This record gives sequence, structure tokens and C-alpha cells, in this order.
Amino acid sequence: KERWRIQDVIIVPGNSDESPWVKNELGRTCAICMKDHLLGKNIIAVTGGTTMAKVAEMITPEFTDKDILFVPARGGIGEDIQNQANTICSMMAQKAEASYKVLYVPDQLSPDVYEKMVHEPQVSEILSLIQRANIVLHGIGDAVTMAKRRKTPEDDFNKILNGKAVGEAFGYYFDEHGEVVHKVQTIGIQLEDLENIPNVIAVAGGASKAKAIRAYMNQAPSSTILITDEACALEL
Repeated sequence: KERWRIQDVIIVPGNSDESPWVKNELGRTCAICMKDHLLGKNIIAVTGGTTMAKVAEMITPEFTDKDILFVPARGGIGEDIQNQANTICSMMAQKAEASYKVLYVPDQLSPDVYEKMVHEPQVSEILSLIQRANIVLHGIGDAVTMAKRRKTPEDDFNKILNGKAVGEAFGYYFDEHGEVVHKVQTIGIQLEDLENIPNVIAVAGGASKAKAIRAYMNQAPSSTILITDEACALEL
């Protein structure tokens, strides 16, 4: 916490690379952490990924009596539907008995299409909600694993490899110093938006994620709360 000058670090026992139940603990801990940071009225922006899907599973109906709206932090990505932000958003909302919105846009867009899409009324409404979020929930991925999962075009994939990217978050690929070596042109939350969000909860565990976490944390906003497991914390 002191090294990265972030809001908090929460460590759960075990190694989620080896024990599936540790991923459940990461999910449960994230749900509790989210509950602790709720206001009277809340907008919670959520990314996709397997860890976020696990967080969704761990939310319970008695989660809160607060006003909550879940929104996807970015457009759909080219991976399994159960790991997409829209799916996870709707699952979290159902579990918490809250509201949600979806953002049906592809993950990788050409500049021309991007410009057109951001001015669509439905899309700009979601973007304004994302920017007013008081909580963001996100995972941190291994760069090459994420690039493969997203079926990244060959030119971009080579850029990620040649740039020695080790971590990925929000469609940004980082080298070990936290420098951005590639960014997916995506509709939704941008790195600069995080500076204005009071609670950015990052969830990632397993010793194998240490490099990716370190890369992202080198430039994470000070409002970040990192939830990880013991194996990853020891590696870090």
C-alpha cells in the first residue's frame, strides 16, 4: 500500500493458480469491499473477465438497501459471452436486486466507427454514467493471455510482444514499468477517467499474476484498492 501509494491492499489466504476456492474468496472479499464503499446513490462500472464473473457469483440478495446502478465499464469484447462486461453487469444487478444498463458495441473499432458510435444517444448516455461512477471493479490480466483470448489481429499482437507487455487492464497493455505499449480502441472507461473515481477496486490473484499486477500498479490511480491472494502478495 505504501509502495504504490494506493488506498488499500486486501490479501486473502492461498494461491488461486492452484486452488479454485481462493478465487471464490477473492470474489467474496470484493463484494464485501464494494458494500463498504457504497453511498446513498451509486453507479458501479464493471469490466469483463473470469475474476469479475466470480465476483458476480459472490454477491448476495441482502447485499444492500442502497440505490445501485451497474454499468459495463467498456464495450463487449471478443471472448466468451459469460466473461463479457454486459453479462457480468446483469448478473451482479440480479444478485444485488439492483438496476443495470448494457453497452452493445464491439470491443475493437476503427477510428471512423469509434467517432460515429460515441455520438449515438444510447452510447453517450452510458458513457456519461461511466464517468459519474463512484466505484469501478476490474481485473488485471496477463498481456499475452488476454491478447490471445481477444483474438487480437496479428499486427497488434506483434506490437504487444515487441513492446514486452506483461499486464492488461481496461484494454491497455503495459510493460513492466507501467508504460502503455498498446491500447485497444474501445468505447468506455479510459485510464484518465480513473483519476476522478473515488474507489477503483482491482481484483487479481495467483503468483502467475504478479508481473501483470506490478506493471499496472506502476501507474494505478491513488484511489485503487487491490484485492489479491497470499501467493501473489509474496511474489510481489
